[in-house]
Amino acid sequence: MEKTLKKYFPLFLLPTLLAFLIAFLIPFGMGIYLSFTQFTTVTDAQWVGLDNYRRAFTANQDFRNALWFTVKFTIVSVVTVNLFAFLLALFLTQGVRATNLFRTVFFMPNLIGGIVLGYLWQLIINGVLRYWGVDITFSANYGFWGLVVLMNWQMTGYMMIIYIAGLQNIPHALTEAAAIDGASYFQILRHIILPMVMPATTICTFLTLTNSFKLFDQNLALTAGAPGKESAMLALDIYNTFYGRIGYEGVGQAKAVIFFLILALIAFVQLSLTRSKEVSQ
Repeated sequence: MEKTLKKYFPLFLLPTLLAFLIAFLIPFGMGIYLSFTQFTTVTDAQWVGLDNYRRAFTANQDFRNALWFTVKFTIVSVVTVNLFAFLLALFLTQGVRATNLFRTVFFMPNLIGGIVLGYLWQLIINGVLRYWGVDITFSANYGFWGLVVLMNWQMTGYMMIIYIAGLQNIPHALTEAAAIDGASYFQILRHIILPMVMPATTICTFLTLTNSFKLFDQNLALTAGAPGKESAMLALDIYNTFYGRIGYEGVGQAKAVIFFLILALIAFVQLSLTRSKEVSQ
């Protein structure tokens, strides 16, 4: 059986490999090449070297503002989503009645599309802010916290399910023995539950970090970057640069490459840090 699998393995791998090559590797390589060119279509690209990367940072402050806005949003979202998700998971693993119903209800927002979520929360937030005679586009701070609330509402239930799976893998005998030995609940939480749930924390932190950093649909629907592009995140700024300014396609592509490199670096550092905690614990 093993010999047969080895014999036909390349045959079964070939379709997936071709799809990965055509749908990802080739477009990815072309995207990197186009970031060094000035173009309107892929057939009229003219090499300009690092000029697009220079213009990405010096043409205006939009890209730098979007980068700082995205970093702040990501930090707040990663902390709040994981905190609320973990607390909910703790609560729903304590034998609460109708646990399955609560899990379903909390998870459901994750099934709604980003555009729909953005417009839904725009209506809700504007309905509250109208009592002060403003709307969500009045200030970038309103857009920032609106996006944070939206992200928490959408992602907390999803992360909660992962944390619940991690908590349910902790041997009950271990916590029971600690309680018999006189450990308080907070001591059990700190020295047993948190260390043993670190694999789930690694996954949840990675998912919330990457999803927060590359947020696009919700940002477009909720504020569209208003006022004056002050609430535009990186993905939206790249979209506006590529499709909104004639002759800036190469600059938009350069921003996309920078965006990819930043996200890859942050994700790598995060995975290294959280995985080291798993090993040490």
